[in-house]
Amino acid sequence: QLQLVESGGGLVQPGGSLRLSCTASTVSLDNYAVGWFRQVPGKEREGISCISSSGVVRTYADSDKDRFTISRDNAKNTVYLQMDRLKPEDTAVYYCAADLYLYSDYSASQCPPAFYEYDNWGQGSQVTVSS
Repeated sequence: QLQLVESGGGLVQPGGSLRLSCTASTVSLDNYAVGWFRQVPGKEREGISCISSSGVVRTYADSDKDRFTISRDNAKNTVYLQMDRLKPEDTAVYYCAADLYLYSDYSASQCPPAFYEYDNWGQGSQVTVSS
């Protein structure tokens, strides 16, 4: 079974940067679309972006498009979320999720349309943006 582990979260000042990592320890991510999401207590989970199995990027939230960059390194079985010019409103728990496209209705160059389509989730990583 796929296990995902997020790392790289923490406390950062406004305007700073963080890079989150999502690593799979038991199964290759090669055939998985991987997305990043975030959630603030009391609010709905919000999609940030996804990278397909073939490396095509889909942005779920246009408001973060210029500050957040998703990438994948299949050799390291890891997907990254580079976050720049962070704002206090970016404070949240960040989750990565993966979905096997082979058993879905989308292709290797696509991503699931919403968070509920993802079958595998990490435990989350807290990001706090504060001075």
